[in-house]
Amino acid sequence: MANPVQSDAEVLASTAEGTYRRLVLRAPEAAPRVAPGHFATLAVGGPGSSLLLRRAFHIDRADPAAGTIELVLADHGAGTRELRRARAGDRLALIAPLGTPFPLPEGPVSALLVAEEYGAAALLTLAEEIRRAGGQVGFILGAAGADRLYGVERARALTQDVLVVTADGSAGLPGRVTGPLAQAIAAIDARVVYTAGPAAPAAETARIAQELGVRCWTAVETPMACGTGICMGCVLPVVGADGVSRFTRCCTDGPVFDGARVRWSELGSVPPDLEGAPAAEVAAR
Repeated sequence: MANPVQSDAEVLASTAEGTYRRLVLRAPEAAPRVAPGHFATLAVGGPGSSLLLRRAFHIDRADPAAGTIELVLADHGAGTRELRRARAGDRLALIAPLGTPFPLPEGPVSALLVAEEYGAAALLTLAEEIRRAGGQVGFILGAAGADRLYGVERARALTQDVLVVTADGSAGLPGRVTGPLAQAIAAIDARVVYTAGPAAPAAETARIAQELGVRCWTAVETPMACGTGICMGCVLPVVGADGVSRFTRCCTDGPVFDGARVRWSELGSVPPDLEGAPAAEVAAR
């Protein structure tokens, strides 16, 4: 897990980017600790708010010199709508950085980064790090429609290998973000795939990468209540290095996992062979 700090962060800027909103927060203690793949949580409302749970967001960018952290907010309900109304000068209760970041490649590699909608916020700084280490990157960025794409121009500033895919065909290729995945891996001779976004495309990305013999690291998106590992509300079944499946906390052991080890089809359930599951206990007797 990261070494997070809790702070009363001042909002320096709040700007619209398509259907999303970017918040720039003053967080001088947290910013130097951020690595690609970390996330942050924000409290909603004041002490009297009925919205008790914090909301978790990918950290899009951190600037240690400026002491700032940038978050991208989508409209998912009352909590995010409240936070999207924040303006410069407001203060928000921030905890960051949280979670386990993406492992960086050892030496220069060719990496493909695959994201659905604002999941791209988790990958753009990672791509900059890979380029800084002498590697090459390619992107597949998808969304339901053109207005829900995120990070396309920043990706194009890093590489000419950027594929845009929208379900309604309003931008780029029509279809799903995983449609051109196998061809894109071959085109740039990718040795590793990184992905972020909803579970369905993340699971398909991990499956295709595994079939092609390419390592896939994925930032799993799952609802989080505390974000610090206390409540156990974000567990998911993951196969350990010893081959045993266990419930693993997404917030502290993740959100980044080896995509081949996540039991995607059983998210939200208790697999009968999971360590500690009733069926597993009976079989062990």
